[in-house]
Amino acid sequence: MSASSKVELILEGLDCANCASKIEAKVNEIGDVKSANLNFVTKTLTVEVKDNKKTKSTISAIKNIVNRYEPHVVVKEKIYHYNKKGNIAKNSFKREFIPMIIGAVIFIIAVILKFSFWLKISLFLASYLLIGGKILFKAIKNIQRGQIFDENFLMVIATIGAFAIGEYPEGVAVMLFYQIGEFMQNLAVNKSRKSITELMDIRPDYANLKTGEKIEKVLPDKVKIGDLIIVKPGEKIPLDGIIVEGESMVDTAALTGESIPRKVKKGNEVLSGFVNKNGVLTVKVSKEFGESTVSKILNLVQNASSKKAKTENFITKFARYYTPFVVFSALAIALIPPIFLNNAKFSDWIYRALVFLVVSCPCALVVSIPLGFFGGIGGASKNGILIKGGNYLEGLNDVDTVVFDKTGTLTKGVFKVVEIREKGSINKSELLEYAAYAESYSNHPIAKSILKKYDKEIIKEYIKNYNEISGCGIKATIRGKEILVGNDKLMEREKIRYEKINAFGTVVYIAVDKQYAGYIVISDEIKKDSERAIKGLKSLGINNIVMFTGDNKNVANKIAEKLGIDKVYSELLPQDKVEKIESLEREKKTKGKLVFVGDGINDAPVLARADIGVAMGALGSDAAIEASDVVIMTDEPSKLINAIKIARRTKKIVWQNIIFSLGIKGIVLLLGAIGYATMWEAVFADVGVALLAILNAMRVLRVGID
Repeated sequence: MSASSKVELILEGLDCANCASKIEAKVNEIGDVKSANLNFVTKTLTVEVKDNKKTKSTISAIKNIVNRYEPHVVVKEKIYHYNKKGNIAKNSFKREFIPMIIGAVIFIIAVILKFSFWLKISLFLASYLLIGGKILFKAIKNIQRGQIFDENFLMVIATIGAFAIGEYPEGVAVMLFYQIGEFMQNLAVNKSRKSITELMDIRPDYANLKTGEKIEKVLPDKVKIGDLIIVKPGEKIPLDGIIVEGESMVDTAALTGESIPRKVKKGNEVLSGFVNKNGVLTVKVSKEFGESTVSKILNLVQNASSKKAKTENFITKFARYYTPFVVFSALAIALIPPIFLNNAKFSDWIYRALVFLVVSCPCALVVSIPLGFFGGIGGASKNGILIKGGNYLEGLNDVDTVVFDKTGTLTKGVFKVVEIREKGSINKSELLEYAAYAESYSNHPIAKSILKKYDKEIIKEYIKNYNEISGCGIKATIRGKEILVGNDKLMEREKIRYEKINAFGTVVYIAVDKQYAGYIVISDEIKKDSERAIKGLKSLGINNIVMFTGDNKNVANKIAEKLGIDKVYSELLPQDKVEKIESLEREKKTKGKLVFVGDGINDAPVLARADIGVAMGALGSDAAIEASDVVIMTDEPSKLINAIKIARRTKKIVWQNIIFSLGIKGIVLLLGAIGYATMWEAVFADVGVALLAILNAMRVLRVGID
């Protein structure tokens, strides 16, 4: 069976959000399509095709669907152009607005000056065709394709209806103000698109490829692993790599949200998206552009719209039923009252029905809601927080339990030997040597700290019968002596008589030939930011804060007490963490979300099991980015507070738009039905409300800084 394939298509000229949702629904109905998601903000249609051999025919079918709904939209396969402006469509002023201006002038002349009846009608008709000719043409084309309930058809019916009942000035004026409103709405959408695009403007424009003594400016995807690139002051580092020459300060704000530049020199790793501030750097490329940090981040953020929030899904479903409901209500208003009510004029009730038609397009909701969520995700990424979808952004509003892993999350994860205490005839240097040899095969931070303290060559031939006992420690024969290095469980398991130590840190006990020989205390420093994180979460109303650790109970309790953590589970093996998460899920008294925050290195199962998995300090960590739902690119646990604030404000703005849009439309529909609202109010309830909702949605881009 052939493998599936993923294709990204750009829909140039796509400005109708309602049509975008219809296109997405129809593309998902294609037999060869596994899944399709249309991001209205970036105009990108991402399609997963079941069989890669059918990609070409599927793209052809997609083009037919797009042409059916939006004939002017051009479908192109996505090609990355490394520029700063993004793919923002520009309206052609001459083609679009000169006829409208001429039509508006004729309309004003017809209204102000006195002409004969037929000349006035002719002037109104001429101005109507100049102003709304394009919409009239679109409506006719859409009717031929079977697309009736769209804004073009509804606006044409409403304005022609106004002509039919003798409201000529109003018919032209409604079309004129509708067109002006649409123009303003498109400007606002494009402005917000541009704002979001610039917010995520971390894609490099070029790379300076060094070949011998020659330096050539090339596209980043033309550079291979092992190639040398030159990064001059003021330039973005285009690909991940290792500095082989030079030193400089780099601005990491685009990836981490940190404003303080970082010093780098020969041997340091640098990531794509960093900005070189002063020195000239020669970098040996370690990843191709498609696998680079900047590429992964952009893909994550741009594809975040595929995981829609419940609110977005609700609005999409609502829009499908809203327009037909209002249209059939308009038909009922036009026909039923004049038949059953005495002295009811058809012209009066038809006018009321026309008000319904003008208000029937759900554009305000269909445009502003996705803009709000995508803006929230974009704003979070600017702060060094990657949120993988609107569903996770929305989920952060309902957090009631936060579980932190200790090592590398609340603490620095940099262990140091702070005490060595020998017992019996073995001295301190011998004790450290035995511990170092026993830990030499381990990658655990504690083992690394012992090896660092020992700081001598390990001769592997001296180590025999090496055995790592899970959750306890290590048993090995070193220079003919049986060495035990581990925690108190190991001592008890091997029936060693030892002295239990109560120290602030991890205690490693050592036994030689079944005799207790002493202990080493290793301490891990708490991050300065951790206390602020716990206090900040509690100030947001999240009072159930838990810590997981493999450390002993004494150390765990001391750290928890210092930070103000509510509940601690200590001495956990990796598999125990998943069981504890499931236990906490069952104990929850509310339907709130459980968040697990870990360093992403060995926490993948727990990150996946939690309602929302947050990987922290994951700059350049592919494993963390894959396993989690939210990625914090720095080592600051307090950024979780920012993420929740961004989520809460995004939700607030989204619901403001829903209530405002539906409220105004509902009021105008009611007033229209009883004869108090004119088509002027109806135009405001359509395009005016959409414009205000879009402008309000753009406010979400300013969140998360405080």
